[in-house]
Amino acid sequence: MKSAVETLNPTRVRLSIEVPFEELKDSLDAAYKKINQQVTVKGFRKGKIPNRVIDQRFGRGAVLEEAVNDALPKFYTQAVNEAELNVLGQPEVDITELKDNETLNFTAEVDVRPEIEIPDYSGIEVEVDAIEVTDEDIDKSVEQLRERFASTSPVERAAAEGDVVTIDLEAKVDGEVLEDGVASDVSYTIGSGELLEGIDEAVTGLEAGGEATFTSQLKGGSAEGKDAEVTVKVSQVAARELPELDDDFAQLASEFDTLEELKADSRKRLANMKEYDQATQAQERVLEKLLELVEVPVPEKLLADEVNTRKHNLEHHQLGQMGLNLEQYLQIQGKTVEEFDAETGEQAVKGIKTQFVLDELVNKEKLNVSQEELTEHLMRRAASSGMSPDQFAQAVVEGGQVPMLVGEVARGKALAVVVEAATVKDTNGEVVDLSDDEDETAETVEAAAESTEDEAEAKA
Repeated sequence: MKSAVETLNPTRVRLSIEVPFEELKDSLDAAYKKINQQVTVKGFRKGKIPNRVIDQRFGRGAVLEEAVNDALPKFYTQAVNEAELNVLGQPEVDITELKDNETLNFTAEVDVRPEIEIPDYSGIEVEVDAIEVTDEDIDKSVEQLRERFASTSPVERAAAEGDVVTIDLEAKVDGEVLEDGVASDVSYTIGSGELLEGIDEAVTGLEAGGEATFTSQLKGGSAEGKDAEVTVKVSQVAARELPELDDDFAQLASEFDTLEELKADSRKRLANMKEYDQATQAQERVLEKLLELVEVPVPEKLLADEVNTRKHNLEHHQLGQMGLNLEQYLQIQGKTVEEFDAETGEQAVKGIKTQFVLDELVNKEKLNVSQEELTEHLMRRAASSGMSPDQFAQAVVEGGQVPMLVGEVARGKALAVVVEAATVKDTNGEVVDLSDDEDETAETVEAAAESTEDEAEAKA
């Protein structure tokens, strides 16, 4: 077999492959054997039909077609390996010449990973938010905890914001009551925005036994998207009562004995959260700076596939779980289809570039992934997926996704190398030490790449 490589552009090549006919012998033998098992010829036992009889009865062309289909992947793979190509996706194959007992010539066009030159990244400088926990932050945190322990008690007065009302609802469209438009004894907190648009204004000021009618666009059900005339009747008004902020509350709501201890713990937790957010922000900004330094050609087909994958995942998984379609989602986001497509394309390009650049860094820095690092990453992924580590590990192995996880960890380590070399300062001008934040870099990489990794792994 002889092969030659023609570079069509930085991300695509054409392989021209010539195969002497004698090298097709194994595939021809396999073709005759396969056809032997599939056909019946009177006078011959199944599987014992001579090759010449198969040629006469079914045509030499059928045998050649079967043999070529068997041989092409082998010779293509051999040519790819000989040329040391890092291919992406499946090739577009064209048989240019097939002469019985003479030769087989074919071409294969395929996307390849572009060659990337990693520049000196030690001069990268980024600024991140300073870690600052204010008294207002503490008060807000404690107030949220206080809200969780609020109680309610019926009152004989008009309903106001923050009150919990018990209501009956009836929705009509075109004067007809909807079968799924009636609900009784619904508990609703005025101002929460958890029910229909317009309901807050309708129930505010009503006492028990009061009734009001308003118009609202239905968000779901049989008449989704239509304007409905909604009648709401209040059967009870209850005031929410918050517990006093004292040591008794601290003992009720936490493991601490005093309110001051509870507030001190809140300050510590908020500081840890802001520190994590700061590290994530630094990694994201360092990654953006790195991508700006590197010229990365993006394969057109890979980009198109990635955009389609992102759209599919959004429409059929994320939005489906929320009971929304794409049109409703765009309306909520205030975006046009054109804006959404442009944004999705930008995200896909960034994801592909992130993977290519960090993979090149993995090779350049000779980074390896240990079993311990892989296990730790698997545990984090399992926790975020809501599965037990054993369940997640089994799903990963059965799905052939171990290389994907290894890639995530390796790219996280590559980004950590760049972050460590960069200068990171907060808005106060203080240098931020991120040397202990390597664990989070895989998550930053995963967020940037999203489904690109699965796509590329499937194509490699």
